[in-house]
This record gives sequence, structure tokens and C-alpha cells, in this order.
Amino acid sequence: MKRATILAAAAALAAAVSGSVLAQGAGTGPVATLCKEDIAKYCADASHGAGQVRGCLEQHRAQLSAACTKALDTTGPGRGRNKMK
Repeated sequence: MKRATILAAAAALAAAVSGSVLAQGAGTGPVATLCKEDIAKYCADASHGAGQVRGCLEQHRAQLSAACTKALDTTGPGRGRNKMK
């Protein structure tokens, strides 16, 4: 009986943790991937999912890695930004 209780508790914990990660809305797209270090450095407190991370990155554009800047310029609201220059 104890083993079944432990397994049920472990399953509930795993579901709660995975649900929490999904609720945060952490992205897996180009900006999230290529800007991972920049997000950690400049935007760790920004909420995912409402454009706050992207807005934060835009505010720190001068300090961002080249790969991150390119991701911002070629995806979402920044798509085609370099074509206008």
C-alpha cells in the first residue's frame, strides 16, 4: 500500500511541475532559443507569454548577442526589419 501511495504522489508532483512550466509560457521558438543567455542576463524577471520578454530584449538591444538580435529582426513583430534598412 505504501508503494502505491508513493507512486501516486510522484505522479501528482510530476503533473504539477509540468503544468507550472507550461503555464509560464516559456517559449521554444527562435527568440527563446537564440536569446536564452540574453534573457537570463537581462530579462530574468520578465513574464513569458505577454510579449514582456521580447519587449525587455528590445530595450537591451545594444547589449544583445548577434544571434539574438537577428532572431528579433527576423521573427514576430520584427520580421523583415533588416529589409527596410
